[in-house]
Amino acid sequence: MTTLILGGAGRSGSRITDRLVAAGLPVRSASRRTGFDWDDRSTWEATFRDASAAYVCFTPDLALPGVPEKMEALGQLAAKEGLERLVLLSGRGEEGARASEEALRKGSVPTTVLRCSWFQQNFSEHFLTGPVRRGRLRLPAPDVPEAFVDLEDVADAAVVALTRTPVDDATYELSGRNC
Repeated sequence: MTTLILGGAGRSGSRITDRLVAAGLPVRSASRRTGFDWDDRSTWEATFRDASAAYVCFTPDLALPGVPEKMEALGQLAAKEGLERLVLLSGRGEEGARASEEALRKGSVPTTVLRCSWFQQNFSEHFLTGPVRRGRLRLPAPDVPEAFVDLEDVADAAVVALTRTPVDDATYELSGRNC
């Protein structure tokens, strides 16, 4: 059966897709480019058809208002379509993201949650590239240590969660140290 990558055109989804393709596993990428729209539930069912597992990357943020309701509907659709497992990219230390995690799990499909904070690639592939190149980076964050996780490690963890026998529900705090 096919593994579905929601957010397949993104930084984490494209890395996961590449790994699954390299392993010779059937994979289907879904994003706005392919007609999947988080705000149009009529696009969801066809996207999930014939999938056995799905990686879920919601942008911009799981903690936004209304996202838990979307996650609950997605979890119920995954169960209806017979998916065997879900893998959700979530945020470390975000209570709003935890509400979305719980909502997705209401569909009763075994769900692995990968919690991350910052990605190393934020400095080279995303919104922090400009400030880094200009030599000045300021963040509105307290002076606390926080791990920057390499998206390559996130992709490796997601592929394991998508392709191995799932535990009922698991949550992993990815720190970059033990991924």
